[in-house]
This record gives sequence, C-alpha cells and structure tokens, in this order.
Amino acid sequence: MNISRSFLIAGSVYLIVGILFGAYMGGSGDSTLTPVHAHINLLGFTLMTLFGLAYRLIPGLDEGLLPRLHFWLHQVGVLLLLLGLWLMITGKVAETTIGPVFPVLEGAILLGVVLWLVNLVRRA
Repeated sequence: MNISRSFLIAGSVYLIVGILFGAYMGGSGDSTLTPVHAHINLLGFTLMTLFGLAYRLIPGLDEGLLPRLHFWLHQVGVLLLLLGLWLMITGKVAETTIGPVFPVLEGAILLGVVLWLVNLVRRA
C-alpha cells in the first residue's frame, strides 16, 4: 500500500465531492448542510492531501504500521462522521440517537492524528 498515494487519491475524491456538494447547495439556495460541506473540505480534502504530501516528502515517514493505522482510522472516522452529520441534519436520525456516536468517530480521527504525530516525532 502506497500510503502517500492513498491519502492523495482519497483527498482528491473528497475535493470533487466537496465541489459538487457546494455547487448543489449554492444552486438550491439551501445552506442547511453547510457543516457537512465544511467537514468534507477540511477533514476530507485538506487534511488527507496534507498527510499525503507529507508522507511523500518526508523520508521514512511512510514506513511501518503507524501510517496504515493512521490512514484507516482517518478514512473510517471521516466517512462515518460525515454520514452521521448528514443523517442528523436532514432529520433522518434523531440527534439523541446519533449524538453519542460522534465522540467515538471523532476519537478515531484523533487517534489517527496522534499516531501521525508519534510517527512524525520518530522519523522526521
């Protein structure tokens, strides 16, 4: 698994999704899902692209288990967080039902970032 490539491809997919999502919101005049759009762009496009570039540019940073754990924690956490936000904001799932899931998903993303930092301190 080329971790840099994986992050860059995922980031690019989120960029396309973010642009389409923003275009839909702008065209419809409905900004209800702005928090989802913001998270797509920040956690999806921006962070994944930054991670992908860093893994490409810093020698040895892509080696070992930590980068893979980071990748999968971030992917699963972000995707499910976005889905949860969308379900909650659109009223498909009550906030009282899905709200308790958010800290778990945010924790997965945070753990991935902590692994990133540990790896960065060790290898950069």
